[in-house]
Amino acid sequence: MLSPLDFRELVSGRRRGVGATLARGLLRAAEVPYALTMAARNRAYDRGWYQAYQAGVPVISVGNLTLGGTGKTPLVKWIGRSLRDRGVRVALVSRGYGSQGGKPNDEALELAQALPDVPHVQNRDRVAAALRSAQEFNCQVVLLDDGFQHRRLARDLDIVLVDATAPFGFDHVFPRGELRESLSGLRRADIVCLSRADHLAAAERDAVRQRVARFAPQAEWCQIIHAPSELRNAAGQSQPLSMLRGRRVAAFCGIGNPAAFRRTLEEAGCDIAWWRQYPDHYPYGASHVAELEAALAECDAQLVLSTHKDLVKIQAEQLAGRPLWAVLIEMQFATGQEVLERALMRVAPTGAD
Repeated sequence: MLSPLDFRELVSGRRRGVGATLARGLLRAAEVPYALTMAARNRAYDRGWYQAYQAGVPVISVGNLTLGGTGKTPLVKWIGRSLRDRGVRVALVSRGYGSQGGKPNDEALELAQALPDVPHVQNRDRVAAALRSAQEFNCQVVLLDDGFQHRRLARDLDIVLVDATAPFGFDHVFPRGELRESLSGLRRADIVCLSRADHLAAAERDAVRQRVARFAPQAEWCQIIHAPSELRNAAGQSQPLSMLRGRRVAAFCGIGNPAAFRRTLEEAGCDIAWWRQYPDHYPYGASHVAELEAALAECDAQLVLSTHKDLVKIQAEQLAGRPLWAVLIEMQFATGQEVLERALMRVAPTGAD
């Protein structure tokens, strides 16, 4: 089975050779029925043949057009904080992908630390989760995480993230590319947000915006960057990011876009002596951690780094006798903060706790 990195190398066309060409041909054949199924499903919702259910309160969806990590979690945290700061009672709803035994998944654990006063309901049936949030928690707004393709739940604001590192999924629907549906789906978006905008030059960002506008001329536009803010360990202690400069580190992650995490470490000025990436939502059971520690014991590194999403599952202050620190990522607006703030005000006026 291909790793996320190998899959991206293949579908992007960067992997060359007869075998890669044949593989892309097979994936292209598999793409056709999947794309047609998604198109038929969207058409059924557009024409009212399938019903979209109301939650009884406004619903704000944050979603993707592509597979993998586009930086949704920092934006969800920002929106949740913005609503709470205005006194709006908000609840998070998500599918709970990767959760085991009914326990919160990694994203839920991470969000719980960032938004301790925001209830989070995980359920494959997002309609049921939204109804429960409105009734049991008396919320005024439901914030739907990863909801762009979940059309059973009606929404009042659709925010779609486009990742600057692969904004259009290599122009193919899965499995030939990384698109979850065709680019025409952007017409449903109210706001399109270019994440990791600092990875592109100004002219490249403008080109992405112009292409988005061809599919979604009605959508407003904003650009965000994901900047590392500090280091944090399982005990809640913090260190400045400057601690990494010149240090030899071992690093690992189990996220949707591992390349973005590695780039963050490189830009922080550390020397990556050992690197390992796992599939998104990696479980990190006791045997997995033991294997990780055995591999780390063989490398020459002063400390171990992961993402916060990984740390909340491992909950260890050390691995193989070396301190384990997570790199915290915070979202910053490059452009369009006022666009999103106005949209939130329209959907969720100031509340009263």
